[in-house]
Amino acid sequence: MADMMQFDLVSPERMLASFEASEVEIPGAEGDFTAMPDHAALVTTMRPGVLKAKGAGQTSEYVVTGGFVEVSGAGVSVLAEHAVPRDEISRDAVEAMIAEAESAAAEVTPGLKDAADKRIADTRGLLEQLGL
Repeated sequence: MADMMQFDLVSPERMLASFEASEVEIPGAEGDFTAMPDHAALVTTMRPGVLKAKGAGQTSEYVVTGGFVEVSGAGVSVLAEHAVPRDEISRDAVEAMIAEAESAAAEVTPGLKDAADKRIADTRGLLEQLGL
């Protein structure tokens, strides 16, 4: 088993990370999971939460609002809707994310209401998770 894998995190605004990681904790839409070297291949979506990548004796954390994750035995590629390094996030920024989720939820069809409500709840949960 390999000790490290490639980790890449990009958002529409910029590339946030590209480094060797020993594990990546992902806020998956169907539940949190940790990808490690030689992980089975999968593609999934993310929910709002904190993504953590461990490598070279440090842990890097990013606040994500959603997006897609591709995991292979050799690496993890994350295409985030919006991502910010944890140390750059503020309460105002999270409250803006909540307002955006609430605004989007007001326009969804009844069939998508549950998913929109879950996104609002997950985004509100960031305030507590981040200690803001």
